[in-house]
Amino acid sequence: MVIPVPEDLFANAVDRVARSVVNIASVKIIHDYMFRVFPVQGVGSGVVVDEKGYILTNDHVVDNSDRLKVTLTDGKVLDGTIVGSDKAADLAVVKVDSSEALAAAQLGDSDNLRVGQAVIAIGNPFGLTGGPAVTAGIISSLNRSIQTGTGILELIQTDAAINPGNSGGPLANTKGEVIAINTANMPYAQGIGFAVPSNTAKPLLKAAIEGVRVRVPRPWIGIASMKVTPRLARYYGLPIDEGVLVARVEPDSPADSAGLRKGDIIEQVNGKSIEDPSDIPAHLHKKQAGDTLVVTINRYGREFQVPVKVDERP
Repeated sequence: MVIPVPEDLFANAVDRVARSVVNIASVKIIHDYMFRVFPVQGVGSGVVVDEKGYILTNDHVVDNSDRLKVTLTDGKVLDGTIVGSDKAADLAVVKVDSSEALAAAQLGDSDNLRVGQAVIAIGNPFGLTGGPAVTAGIISSLNRSIQTGTGILELIQTDAAINPGNSGGPLANTKGEVIAINTANMPYAQGIGFAVPSNTAKPLLKAAIEGVRVRVPRPWIGIASMKVTPRLARYYGLPIDEGVLVARVEPDSPADSAGLRKGDIIEQVNGKSIEDPSDIPAHLHKKQAGDTLVVTINRYGREFQVPVKVDERP
């Protein structure tokens, strides 16, 4: 794909970020049925975001590892230690000790991203000479919600090529700012790239640098939903053919306490039209526990406005 962006703009952005991209080799010790020990090695990428040696990566790159080896762009290999993790967001912070200050990339503001914006995915899957690998694309969609084994990941979608070895590497804008962390932990994604927004990572990074263990709060109302289409509306005899159908309400959740029911159709949140389930996390992302969302629902052809008090995900 040809992206109408000056070559120098891309090249300069890569220069600013690539020196901060590292290879992360994780070693896990497993035992077979004869109690023999086997080391199993996995590879991924990461990006230095603080000159004192703090590195952002994916949680699935380093999860359950017994040893971590971090290879810098100059070939130096350092031992890494996990100092923070957020499984729900698939993020982790790794710390390395270096006698010299490390080249650190700058984190950008992922709340200011736009669909169609040019981005660069960078990874260092094998720590090879010649530096990290680079691919380019655009932001295809914002606020994508993907179900995983640990919950729902709220991600940026991009058409920049991302492979498993690039997991944990940065997705950068043309200013050379890291606006997301690439994740390839999506085997069913059929070549579509996803990345965790930088603003999701900032509270975890801040806690790791300050040396505190903090539970990263996730705003939550407790529903599962699906997009209403004309075909779905005809099949189920729904009163309208657009919006978001509530498929499940978690018991004792904020939505349950507010009186939302399975079968309700969400038309608006805080006066803004809702056309896709991913629109709801976009509103939740800006809220904290105790805040209220005004949800406009259609129930059997009648409209109601229901205030829902946001809580933290259990």
